[in-house]
Amino acid sequence: MASNDIDEKTQRQNNKKMMPVLVIGTFLGFLNQTLMNVALPKIMQTFSITAAQGQWLSNGYMLVNGVMVPLTAFLIQRFSTRQLYLSAMSIFAVGTIIGGIAPTYSILILGRMVQAAGAGIIAPLMNVSIMDMYPLNERGKAMGWVGLALNFAPAMGPTLSGYLVQNLSWRYLFFLVAPLIILDIIFAAKVLRNLTESQKLPLNWGGVLLSSVGLGSLLLGFSNAGDYGIASMNVLGYVIIGLAVVALFVYQQVNSKVKLLNFNVFKYHNFNVSVMINIFLMMAQYGGMLLLPLYMQNIRGYNAMISGLALLPGALVTAVMSPISGNLYDRYGAKYMSLVGTIILFLGTIMLSRVSMTTTFFWVALSQAVRQLGLSLVIMPIQTESLNSLPPQIIPDGSAMYTTIRQVAGSFGTAVLIGIMSIIQKHKVAALAVHHSMNFAKENGALQATRSTYLIAAACVVVSCLLTLKFNQRKTV
Repeated sequence: MASNDIDEKTQRQNNKKMMPVLVIGTFLGFLNQTLMNVALPKIMQTFSITAAQGQWLSNGYMLVNGVMVPLTAFLIQRFSTRQLYLSAMSIFAVGTIIGGIAPTYSILILGRMVQAAGAGIIAPLMNVSIMDMYPLNERGKAMGWVGLALNFAPAMGPTLSGYLVQNLSWRYLFFLVAPLIILDIIFAAKVLRNLTESQKLPLNWGGVLLSSVGLGSLLLGFSNAGDYGIASMNVLGYVIIGLAVVALFVYQQVNSKVKLLNFNVFKYHNFNVSVMINIFLMMAQYGGMLLLPLYMQNIRGYNAMISGLALLPGALVTAVMSPISGNLYDRYGAKYMSLVGTIILFLGTIMLSRVSMTTTFFWVALSQAVRQLGLSLVIMPIQTESLNSLPPQIIPDGSAMYTTIRQVAGSFGTAVLIGIMSIIQKHKVAALAVHHSMNFAKENGALQATRSTYLIAAACVVVSCLLTLKFNQRKTV
């Protein structure tokens, strides 16, 4: 008994040392997903690119994340925890340096994608590590700290970005992050211990190729919607190819002995419900977060710093609420928490759909803070519930599957919402230009398009809210 107490005490001490390292790595990975949003107008000016091209700074990052994450179930079993974490963070650091010194937009995109190749491994690795480190009744609390990284980082990114872009240069978005990544690598080398042993497993290269081509084609098709129109072959052609290849990928995975993604995770009800909720939440979250800087800067004429400050209250709400949300999950489970969270998120999104040319800064900041409060109550509870509902032996597969779908949904949501906004804006500007000046038509056309797109994001939240009712509530939490 004494030996068990000593072992448990040692394990808890090790966990306390490892958690900050893992949380910081996850924080930096997710920070980079939205760090470019506020800087987008400045980068568009620097490289003379369109908004549709510029969104690849975020979409390219999230897509490579989505492509890399399916590999993590394999990588987690093939390599030790230390090997995989240190390698992933090192790749992340290299991509960050490339982005900072990029002389052309193509090199900048390359740097972002290299970043994503490393960062895409971190989140699912952390999820699996927490499942190994903590018992069932403590996972919610631990995942609450992950939620701090998952929700606070994307919300904090635009605020930090706005300050740096306004006072220095968008290149400092890379130059200031790179040292933090390197410091995390140094600390990880000292305190990180192996939670799993490496196994020699074969890799399904066909699955890697099919998933990359399929997801890439789909995203490219949706991204083209803003420039070419939904009915054009530049959209429909890529979407059709993408759907066909993804269908082939699913068939190959189901029938292959060597799997890249184990689809058996979909046999578990609460996992399926969590995934469906998350798809619509990510569409609303990432698309909505890209809309706000465009409204603040391009329509209202605020500078990048003020635009970023509008998101700061929401980031602070997330920082406070994420750990609390984890504790509440351990007490009450996911069903009622996610229901309350989606209702609050819906209210915040509706508030933003009412913006105008005279909306105060306070209203915008308050609306975004309400959105973040809702997200902090739902994101980590549903993710923890998805993994808790699985048998231990397929948790790595569940983490990879869940994170893959989350990243892809975020990429598609951003592409679709920006594409829809561009289409609506073109029609509104053309209609207004008949009876008004072109400047008036452009300003008010962009405003009406933004409001309409927020309503579409709100509709995504409504779907998520209804899906929370499908959760099977656990009898014991």
